[in-house]
Amino acid sequence: MPGWLDALTLPPAQPGETRHGQVTRTLRGAITRGLLPEGTRLPGHRRLAEHLGVARNTLVDALAQLELEGYVQAQGRSGTRVSVPAHAPPESPTAALPLSAWAQRALAGQIEDAGGEYLVDFRVGQPVPDLYPEAAWTQALARHAAQALRAGPPDDPLGPLETRRALAAHLNAERGAQVTPDMILLTGGTQGALDALARVFLEPGRVAAVEDPTYPGARAALAATGAQVQPVPVDDRGVRPDLLPAQATLLYVTPGCQYPTGAALPATRRQALITWARGSGAFILEDDYAADLYHAARPPAVLQGVAPDRVILLGSFSKSLAPVTRSGFLAAPPDVVRVLAATRPLTDRVPGRLDALALADVLGSGAYSRHLRRVRATLTHRRDVLVQALAEHLPGWTPHPAPGGLHLYLPLPTGWTEPRALNGAARQGVALSPVAPLAQGPHAPAVLLGYAHLNPEQLRGGAARLGRAWQDGRP
Repeated sequence: MPGWLDALTLPPAQPGETRHGQVTRTLRGAITRGLLPEGTRLPGHRRLAEHLGVARNTLVDALAQLELEGYVQAQGRSGTRVSVPAHAPPESPTAALPLSAWAQRALAGQIEDAGGEYLVDFRVGQPVPDLYPEAAWTQALARHAAQALRAGPPDDPLGPLETRRALAAHLNAERGAQVTPDMILLTGGTQGALDALARVFLEPGRVAAVEDPTYPGARAALAATGAQVQPVPVDDRGVRPDLLPAQATLLYVTPGCQYPTGAALPATRRQALITWARGSGAFILEDDYAADLYHAARPPAVLQGVAPDRVILLGSFSKSLAPVTRSGFLAAPPDVVRVLAATRPLTDRVPGRLDALALADVLGSGAYSRHLRRVRATLTHRRDVLVQALAEHLPGWTPHPAPGGLHLYLPLPTGWTEPRALNGAARQGVALSPVAPLAQGPHAPAVLLGYAHLNPEQLRGGAARLGRAWQDGRP
């Protein structure tokens, strides 16, 4: 038996790959990697098929494919021999990709999920399918499916006018915005809006300011342009206006419910941000991510309603409807929207017309408002269950329940580190999200507990496990 045969095994099949394709890929890879040098005589069909654990006909078909490609040559009674084609250079898996500076900066800003299976998973960013309005959304899709199919290519780079009208009415009535349809550009979500704005306004040598800690996707999108990203610390009242840079092109903030601390920016600081923006010539990027997920009281009005000339409002329905909707928007001064619309064809396309029309239907029919009333009541209950359970199992700890959103911010006791807290929780089968990856500068150690996707029994069980994991950390 040739020695190389022991090293020849079928790797896992790729999605949708047939058995024939799996064998063909395996043998082709062995040849290009040099495991089977040119001239190597392959074992007989039956023997090789048995070794690979496939039917003989499957192997014969794979060898026929490889012969067509020039990787092997059938030589009658002499068997089948490897014949490396001239166009098949050896694989070089270690060769570095010639990445651009933009790609390197973008990759440097990514945060990898540690993954893993846990008994109770409090990690943030998870879908909440039991709160999505399946009936209202599917009915809206059905009503507009025929219209969307008959429509030609999108002729408006801003998105369907009926959707922008419905959004403007919703934002003005519910969020205190000052928006007209021509100020709205539909997007696939907040991240796409951030990327478009960063490309239009930032470049090496310019400055962008961000809350610290903050949503990492915002910081990464701004930093990928090569601009200097300056962190601005937050406290229990949100971002610190007194620490803003003298000059900046963009400032990213979450004034309604600071991410991740949950602090709401008071009126005096809101006015200070506007004064700073007008003095420095900066645009404020206001991410209104938690407005539709406020729990009890009406959320504070958006900053954009006070200064529509300096504030660009960003929003998405991925959390309040479902991630699959890919329905987001930005509302900006008309001259900004015109530039974004003109540059959009180079990097993006208008989001799907069917989803846009369904969104207009859900907003205009009142279905969205009814859905939010149910969601807010459920979120409030789940948040309160978790807070009460933490008070029972971790007395003396001080969680910060945000007025909106899907997670709870939990500062750690003096002397604790985030790795210590996460490792202790993991030993009890509980997963949490650290704050460190969200921060650029020094920050007080804390962890985040996403609760919206868990039922009350899971929330109580998770808090009990944290109590056992961290019992030596009680003050």
